[in-house]
Amino acid sequence: MSDLPETERRNPESTHLDALDTSAVLRLMNEADRTVPGAVARALPQIARAVELLVGSWRRGGRWVYVGAGTSGRLAALDAAELPPTFGVDPERVVALLAGGEQALLHPIEGAEDDVEAAGRDLDEIGLSRRDVVVGVAASGSTPYTVAAVRRAAEAGCATVGISCVPGSELGRAADVGIEVVTGPEILTGSTRLKAGTAQKMVLNMLSTASFVRLGRVYENLMVDVQATNEKLRRRARRIVGEAAGVSDEEAGRLLREADGSAKLAVVMALCDVGREEAAALLRESCGMVRRAVERHRTS
Repeated sequence: MSDLPETERRNPESTHLDALDTSAVLRLMNEADRTVPGAVARALPQIARAVELLVGSWRRGGRWVYVGAGTSGRLAALDAAELPPTFGVDPERVVALLAGGEQALLHPIEGAEDDVEAAGRDLDEIGLSRRDVVVGVAASGSTPYTVAAVRRAAEAGCATVGISCVPGSELGRAADVGIEVVTGPEILTGSTRLKAGTAQKMVLNMLSTASFVRLGRVYENLMVDVQATNEKLRRRARRIVGEAAGVSDEEAGRLLREADGSAKLAVVMALCDVGREEAAALLRESCGMVRRAVERHRTS
């Protein structure tokens, strides 16, 4: 038992799990889940270091490459899929490599996580560059596919991050920054889609959101680079412009039409009382950051 990672050990609090009624099972799960934010909080210094790597890679024109297997890989793929519409980024700059390929998103391909050679092939296929940063995600911190990918990326000169849920993990040692969120044994032994999965999702959300805040894809707490590709998102874009600029919904709609649907551009037009071209120039001069663009205009 001592050589098992914590994520695989039995939880003494749940050895009677099968004898509990529904409400008791749910209470036990809820109590276990409450420990996750504290575990994440203890890893904040490492998460901050990883954000700096992600921001630096992005500014150099690099990509974020998420790598994982099973639940960990699916959670990474989910975060990657949400970033283009949320922050208006090129989907080709946020890549998710899942052991077993895209079909493993919906169908378990358990043996794929042991395929070390596949990790190298998958990185070769995307044309890994020194400017890229590779983020490996593995609850156990020892998944062969993920560890091999991080090591291969390091050999190629890439910055690397490892997210795991055990201390002193192989993945953490292989990466430039090891984020180890120690969540302990699951109430259902070895089912790391539970606490460990929650912790990994929290860390991935923090990494990507904090990075894009730093990169100017947010103004105040508004997603000004949202891609308004359906009616719900078009309404959201109008609300964003209205709340950021203090204008009516009707005026926000007019500004968005003039800005070809860009909420960020519309906000700068409204706050600086300038036309589309001048607003675009202000954003270019301010690295796409609305706050900096507004301050530049006010001091010019």
